[in-house]
Amino acid sequence: MGRHEKAWQVARQRIADAARAAGRAHDSVRLLAVSKTFPASAIRAVHALGQRAFGENYVQEARGKRAELADLQDIRWHLIGPLQSNKAGVAAECFDCVETIDRAQIAERLARARASSARPLDVLVQVNVSGEASKHGVAPAEAVALASHVATMRSLRLRGIMGIPEPTGDHERLRAQFRTLKGCYDACAAAGLAVNTLSMGMSADLELAVAEGATEVRIGTAIFGPRDSIRE
Repeated sequence: MGRHEKAWQVARQRIADAARAAGRAHDSVRLLAVSKTFPASAIRAVHALGQRAFGENYVQEARGKRAELADLQDIRWHLIGPLQSNKAGVAAECFDCVETIDRAQIAERLARARASSARPLDVLVQVNVSGEASKHGVAPAEAVALASHVATMRSLRLRGIMGIPEPTGDHERLRAQFRTLKGCYDACAAAGLAVNTLSMGMSADLELAVAEGATEVRIGTAIFGPRDSIRE
């Protein structure tokens, strides 16, 4: 068994166990393999195991990998890093889902850039749940308004909410942030928006995220191994 195979299976088992512990179906939480900074060869190896959704932080990096892996037509590429306005055109072309919609302008640029012949681009509204100045996202109180606006755009398809809590060893503080994200998701549903994705939780805290309602967890290090260097 190769290194990637064992790590991927362990990650999937952790997710299934966390779902069962929360009284949920074992397959109610999807795994997004965070492949940022790792080479296309690593993605190919994990794809061969059955993984289909991969998360990238950088538009140009993802564009190169997508070209290199063009023969793998069933990969779904998710943008999980902040999107600059001048990259919206490329992002609309090379991603299947953009999880980091944090303002109307970005959504509108993506909507204009998405080819009319392509299916609508899946998008999530990113919420700055920790309030940190270094984090992207809308304030929790503004999430439903932005989501409602995005939902009116014909070439986009609103799927839900994404958030990156503050890294902390305080489980109660972390739990509160996950609950705030779940609250934003529930508020979108209550507003009549057709949401089905709550993207929160990573390698270190996926069990807590699943317990609080995550439907997608973003796992990189636990599958691909440590990163030698991560570009900012």
